[in-house]
Amino acid sequence: MKTIRIAMLSIAMAVMSLPCLAQGKYGADSAECIKYLSYYKEYFKQRNFDDAAPSWKSAYKLCPPQASYNLYVDGATIVRRLIAKAGKDEAHKKALIDTLMELYDIRVANYPKYAVASRNNKGMDVHNFVKDDDKRVYDITKEIIDANGAKTKGDIYVYNLEAAIALFNAGKMSAEDILDTYQKSLEAIESAEPLDETSKTALEGLFATSKVASCEDLLALFTPKFQADPENLQLVNSILKMMAYADDCINNDLYLRAAATKYRLDPNAAAAYALYRLNAAQGNTAEAIRYMEESIASDETDVLVDIDYTFQLATYCFKSGRSARAFDLAKNVLSMDTDGKFTGKAYFLIGQIWSACNCADGDEMERRAPYWVAIDYFIKAKAADETLAEEANKFIGQYSKYYPQTADAFMYNLTKGESYTARCGGMVAVTTVRTQD
Repeated sequence: MKTIRIAMLSIAMAVMSLPCLAQGKYGADSAECIKYLSYYKEYFKQRNFDDAAPSWKSAYKLCPPQASYNLYVDGATIVRRLIAKAGKDEAHKKALIDTLMELYDIRVANYPKYAVASRNNKGMDVHNFVKDDDKRVYDITKEIIDANGAKTKGDIYVYNLEAAIALFNAGKMSAEDILDTYQKSLEAIESAEPLDETSKTALEGLFATSKVASCEDLLALFTPKFQADPENLQLVNSILKMMAYADDCINNDLYLRAAATKYRLDPNAAAAYALYRLNAAQGNTAEAIRYMEESIASDETDVLVDIDYTFQLATYCFKSGRSARAFDLAKNVLSMDTDGKFTGKAYFLIGQIWSACNCADGDEMERRAPYWVAIDYFIKAKAADETLAEEANKFIGQYSKYYPQTADAFMYNLTKGESYTARCGGMVAVTTVRTQD
């Protein structure tokens, strides 16, 4: 405290000795202006912001803008602290926020060299302190974006879109306005050097989770962009992210083409698996199988994932009418699954594959033999996984009705219990002859 008193005395003496020409920069009451500038700075240097505040307020009232740039920079620090201390006094807090915004406006108007930084800082503070007026946040941040152009800080675009979405939810802005705001902001961020990845990700996530745009809106937004620049990986990533968030918006040609481009430009197991699912959903069987095989073959997946994917592919091939391929894949699952997690499911699937065989070209026993094989695997399935027992027993009961009579089997030189090699649709399996009695 003694140090401050000595400093204040020195300041007072210096002020008394100022020449009259100082009045131009410091205004009509130059002595008072300089005095309070000096007083608040002494406290401010020591980070004693509470004691600095009264003198700063006096300097702010007395000094013209050209007196000191730091009066407004330091003032923002002091006012932010006063806002934090205002507590629940909303009227006082609002007045302080207005003062804070005014400080930035004075800096922009009188110190053009620092105008860009002042506007960006204003945008940060309007986001931090204006919590109950989305229109004000939107208007101020938009004004900053328009004035600063390419020098706008990435966060400002995010705050502007955030306020716009809030206005949309309140019925004060249209979906088209949101799309336009998002599109322009994303383009601005992506064209900036260096690219602000954090703001880009935040902007995309905010737009995606807002659910403002329908799938139709996104298709209208992204289709011409993709057509104009189909090799743009950033654009492709945006398309995939945005459309994945929208309701029912991945089963379309644009999404599929974007995913295929993503895989071609940046191949990985996850992308291949996504393309398998997309093509499967659209009935592109050959493409779906190809992508799943590439995902399984990738070094990025571990054994458990490979087993899971192989079982999925076997199931898909069976449902797509490719029984022989499904049979081979299901057998691969059995050979890979040392822990037995998929063994029961694989047995059950093989039972389904054989029970669905159509061997119309064979004799009567050859047409019935696939049911013997199917039942072999249903029995194995319930033994390996008790949760499958009820459904396996249902199929066993259903297909055992197709056993031939003993006399009919005898006519083909077949005896109950003997080994039999069944062949159907490119599949081969060894089973046991079964009869009704």
